[in-house]
Amino acid sequence: MVRFSLERITPNKDREFVFDMFSNFKNYQRLFPQHFPSIRVRSTRGNTSVVEQHVNLGDRSLLIMAKHVSTKPVLHELFVIGGNAKGSHIKEEFVALDKGTKVLVDVDLKLKNILQVIPNPFQKSTIQSDYTKILDDFVAALN
Repeated sequence: MVRFSLERITPNKDREFVFDMFSNFKNYQRLFPQHFPSIRVRSTRGNTSVVEQHVNLGDRSLLIMAKHVSTKPVLHELFVIGGNAKGSHIKEEFVALDKGTKVLVDVDLKLKNILQVIPNPFQKSTIQSDYTKILDDFVAALN
């Protein structure tokens, strides 16, 4: 299990705009194919969707079934209900600032293979730095 929190400030972007970018998982494959090679929406009811996702986290390739739950424009949560990271949870909270939006991300990853959790000492990246790259690409796409 790997747990960490990240925070980013998106200057001059209102909370609703930032929320829409982060919670629109249907566009992940088009906008971030290096991180999300495939996305397939299985069902949607109200603010909840079940999505089959192929996620590249650094050199790790994960195939997951995820439940996305959105509370516009404050919260987007991803619950992994099947696949390589079953039981994982990612919470993205959006806080309005005077001149921008603060994005707070809490990540709780549970990877099936314990060898995936323990970083290889010869690897340059860790799970947290790999996830940080995904977050930074989301923030960069807002501009």
